[in-house]
Parts: sequence; structure tokens; C-alpha cells
Amino acid sequence: MADAYLAITVLWGFVFIYAVMATMDFGAGFWSMIYINRTKTKATTIANRYLSPTWEVTNTFVVALVVAVYSMFPNGAYTLGTVLLIPGSLILLLLSIRSAFLVFSHIAEEYKKPLTYISGITGILIPGLLISVLPITHGNFIDRTGGRETLNLLGLFTSGNEYAFFGFAISSTLFLSSLLLADYSKASEEYDAYRVYRRDAILLGPISLLMAFLIMFSLKNESNWLYKNMMENLPLLFLSLLFFLLGGLGLFLPSLTVRGKPRLSVIAITIQYMVASYVYGRAHLPYIVYPNVTIHSAFTDPNSFHAVFITYIVGFAILFPGFIYFWSLFMNDKRYLRQKKSKNSS
Repeated sequence: MADAYLAITVLWGFVFIYAVMATMDFGAGFWSMIYINRTKTKATTIANRYLSPTWEVTNTFVVALVVAVYSMFPNGAYTLGTVLLIPGSLILLLLSIRSAFLVFSHIAEEYKKPLTYISGITGILIPGLLISVLPITHGNFIDRTGGRETLNLLGLFTSGNEYAFFGFAISSTLFLSSLLLADYSKASEEYDAYRVYRRDAILLGPISLLMAFLIMFSLKNESNWLYKNMMENLPLLFLSLLFFLLGGLGLFLPSLTVRGKPRLSVIAITIQYMVASYVYGRAHLPYIVYPNVTIHSAFTDPNSFHAVFITYIVGFAILFPGFIYFWSLFMNDKRYLRQKKSKNSS
């Protein structure tokens, strides 16, 4: 049933794009909060300058992701909608709070700091809740009685695997965002901010790697079926580790201005996450929610899928060049990168 695998590949693509973009977005909001009182480094100015044009774009992928699930795997929507009702509601609530307070922090100058703190704190909690979806799909925390499925919240929040994923989400959010902001600072020729974010990336990289090892350790004990499947792709896991080391090396390479080539690090770490997420996703197949919901049992009618898939292709053909153009302007427009004053500066 090749259509089901094609559909899950499209869905995985949405998940990965959103994960990377949202991670950098939420992390930038957190760093904006952390360095709000350190005006000399301009670290908050850089974070806000990055946030301004990107946070609206990032959230559009949430809509695309939800639509993809319900259009391509409608028979699994009931299970996902039931067991994810509470964490999903919390995520939407925090997204709403963060978005509202982020906007108001740029308007109500007299309340800028408390609004920035609230948007920063909520923003760093969202990735942890989002990644909590993964341990839930492993099936250990879903109770089935009388044909009804409920989420065992007590079991979920006493699970070592849940906290390993949660810690990995937060550390990865801060690591990826610090890498991108280091690159952005260097392109903006804000070298004091660059040194701050480079230091943060150097500290957070090993923490993220440690959390990844904790995930594997806890998977072996709690979801051994998934751990065994991942071990079958051990060479790809080593390849992922190699790209991680390359990303770390990029922060120490000599450069014409200041030490480090953060652009190389951002690319290498993004590839590293792509490889690792592919290994995890492949090991998870054919299950969407273990052990009852598979990509085959949840898949839509093939004719409906073909229509939806063509729609996605046309949509991407229209939107993708726009996204590329947006990012090229954002990362290369010297007038924006090197503006001396910004509305968002602290």
C-alpha cells in the first residue's frame, strides 16, 4: 500500500519543518526574555529582530499539520483526538497566550518586560508539551475499556521516557535557537551578541546530546519494540552523531572576523536532526499509535488521498518559492540585518 507510505512521508515532512522552525522561534522568544536586561550585548535586540517576521509564518505549519492528519489519516483521528485532548488543549492555550503577549510586548512599552517574560516562559513550555505526543503514541499510557480510549495522565507524568523527551525538547529548542541567533548575529555584525549565543550553543549542545541518550535508555526499558527497531538503523544513528560533531566543530573553526562558522553549524545540526528523526519515524512504522492504529488502518480512501495529494503539490508549488524568497530576504537583506536601531531593542 504505497499510498499510505507516501502520505506518512508528507506528514513527516510537515512535522520536521514545523519542529525546526518552531524550535528556533520559541527559543528566540526565551533568549529575548533572558537577555532583556543586558542591553550592551544587544542579544535581546537580535532575538526580537529575528522574531518579528518569523513567528507568524511558523504557526501556519500547525494548520497544515492538523489538516494533513485529518485529510490523509481520518480513521486515526478519533484515537488521536481523544488521547491528545488534554495536552492538545494546553498547547493551543499556551500558543494563544504567547502570541497575544508577544504582540502586546511590542505595543505596550510600559509593560514590555512582564509581557516578554510571560511570552518567553510559555514559549519554552510549548515544545515540551508538543514532544509529549511522541511518548503517548508509544501506547503505554492509553487505557482501553469498553471500546473507549483514555489517556493515563498519571502514568505519563511518572514516566522517565516522558521526562527524557521533555528535557530533549527544551534543550534542543535552546540549542538550535542559539545556533541560529549566533549565525544571525554574525551576519548582522553584532559581534557581542554573537559571542553570547555562540557560548550558549557550546554549552547546550552536549546537554541536548545527553538528553538524546537518555531517550534511548528510557525507550529500551519502556518501549522496547521501538528501541529494537531503531537499533536496526544503527549506522544512520552514527551518521547523525557525526553531523552533530561537525556542527560543534563549526563553532570553533577560524574565521575572518570572529571565531566560528555558525552557518555551517546550523546546516550540520539541521541535517543531524533530520537523520535522527528519520530513524525514529521509520522505527515507529507502521504504527501511528501503538499497537492498534497503523498507517494502513487509519488511511483515507485512495481516491480522496490522490485529490488531497495533488492539492498539496499545487499548494507547495505556489508557496515554497515564496518561503525561499522570504528567508533569503530575511537572512541577506543588509538594510534589515544591520539596522542600528530597532523598535524591539531593549
